Order: sequence, then C-alpha cells, then structure tokens
Amino acid sequence: MAHFSSGASAGVTRLVLLRHGQSVWNRDKVFTGWSDVVLSPKGRQEAMHAGDLLRLAGFTFDCCFVSTLQRATETAKVVLAVIKLDELSIRYSWRLNERHYGALEGMGRLAAVRKFGIWPVLRTQIRYDGEPPRLETEDPRFPGNQPGYAAIDKADLPLGESLKQTALRLQPYWQKVIRPEVAHGRNVLIVSHKNVLRTLMGQLDQLTERQVMKLRLATGRPLVYELNRELKPVRRYYADKMP
Repeated sequence: MAHFSSGASAGVTRLVLLRHGQSVWNRDKVFTGWSDVVLSPKGRQEAMHAGDLLRLAGFTFDCCFVSTLQRATETAKVVLAVIKLDELSIRYSWRLNERHYGALEGMGRLAAVRKFGIWPVLRTQIRYDGEPPRLETEDPRFPGNQPGYAAIDKADLPLGESLKQTALRLQPYWQKVIRPEVAHGRNVLIVSHKNVLRTLMGQLDQLTERQVMKLRLATGRPLVYELNRELKPVRRYYADKMP
C-alpha cells in the first residue's frame, strides 16, 4: 500500500479533496453545472500547481475518484502526471459531477435574472434547498438526452438540483464506493467540483446547512483531511499550508 511521507500520525488516513482548475465558464462567470466545458489556460496552470504542491509535500495515493466532466478529468490527469502516478487507475462517476443548475446552465448571472427574475436565481445561490428553474425533459441540457449518460436510468438524472439534492445524489457513491477505501486505510484523492465537495466537507465536519452554504473552496488548491480510524477529522488544511 502507498503511504504519505509528509508526517501523518500513525493510524491516520489522508483524504484529499481537489476542486478542478478554473474552467472557461468559471472565468466568464457563467452557470456551468453539468455542461462539459474545458479548463481555461489559468485552470491548466492551477492543475499543474496542485500537482507540484502534492509532489513537494510527498503525497501519493492508492485511489483517485473523479467526476465524468472534462474539467475535472483533465485536472486529475495533470495532477497524477506531476506526482508520477500516471498509471494509477482513475475511477469516474457521474455522482461526482457538479450540481446541475437546470435552466440556468449556460447563462450569465445578469441574463438569468432578466429571464427568470431575481428570486429564482438568488434562492439557488443562498438557500441549501433552493432549486434552480428546472429543465424540460426534451431540453438537450438534460443529461438523459446525452449519450454519455445513456446507461443511467433517466429518473436518476437531474433536471436541476438544490445543494441538498446534490448531497443526496452523492451519498450512495460515497457510502458504497469511496468511504470503504478510506476505511481500509487507503489514501484517496477526489477531484470534483465546488458544490459536491462542499457537501462532503459538511458531512465530514458535521456542519449545519447554513455553515455549508458559507464554505469557500478555491480552484486547483488541494484540501487535506486527516481522518482517524472512525473517519473523524483530526485536522484539515490546504496542501500549501502544511502544519
């Protein structure tokens, strides 16, 4: 089994959460969600920098879990190449995809407010249970109309999600696939998206819904959790702020 060489206590497992590098729609301040956009040039640099941080701190991994969206998959591949783990098998899941922004996807904030009004947009951003305007099932932005999700029951795919619904969508994969790897002492890297990772942070740190809404997670900056045998956080820090 691989181990970290950066000074963790005996019996402690490290789980690293990494939000993908900046995408072109992050840069342009567009609601992105499941829209499969690429990294911006800055985002590729952030992925390289994330890899450098992990390499210099001596991190290595046994498992890597990634969303199916290319801004996350590209980030993961860059990071693993930098830390010389190119051969590590990457496990992809749509359950790690970003929150689906429904009918807001592909729109800038101002355009969204003009079309739907201020409250339908604002509640999406400030309420844990705030749902965006939903897509129609025939809309091409609905994952059920996209070839990459053809093997998934359409009833499981979102027409738009609140942060609460995103957390519920993640849970089966976390409980049945990722958590057992961590519980066996394997060092895990998750490369995903802001809202998915915020819900996971809320679960690990036992935060309230209001506290989860206040969480901030920078693009391309590895966040390290040290977990005890009961998978309770011992400490949490960014890789560029090693204790």
